[in-house]
Amino acid sequence: MPEHRANEPFPRQRRLLLLRHAKSAWPEGVEDHERPLAERGLKAAPAMGNHMAREHLVPDLALVSDATRTQETWELVRKRLPGEIETRIIPELYDASAADMLQVLRRAEAIADTLVIVGHNPGLQEVALLLVGDGKASARAAMVEKYPTGALAVIDFPAFDWKDIEPGSGYLAQFVTPRSLK
Repeated sequence: MPEHRANEPFPRQRRLLLLRHAKSAWPEGVEDHERPLAERGLKAAPAMGNHMAREHLVPDLALVSDATRTQETWELVRKRLPGEIETRIIPELYDASAADMLQVLRRAEAIADTLVIVGHNPGLQEVALLLVGDGKASARAAMVEKYPTGALAVIDFPAFDWKDIEPGSGYLAQFVTPRSLK
């Protein structure tokens, strides 16, 4: 995170959670958009939800791709989190580029201090790498190498509003994969 100078007002903190859908199946004759979670994904998503609850990574707002596998992932994660979480299905997150995701992010309401985007690769990994300017070196190296299904990046920003988020302004606080939870 950038240093805070005593004579400047401290900006409001924003936390972005970037969650890739859990492992999906490839049933014959099913379009990509409609693919459901595989058995491995059905186990990984609740495990990630448990991790998020333990770490107090509870979003105020969830923006979820309209693909079946992202909606199933979010539903299994959400069941493990406390309280009500407003969820919005965002069709443009399906097959979104990093630039598309950044536009969706910047349109989020300022009232949401913590926001989760549940989406797909390669866009999710690309937007994470675009936004992170600092953070834990080991987490960044893991994220650069691979953003596997079910993985979660936790990125903090010193920003008053989501529309103020700029490339390289984020601090990577965590990068967690389902395999690392075992």
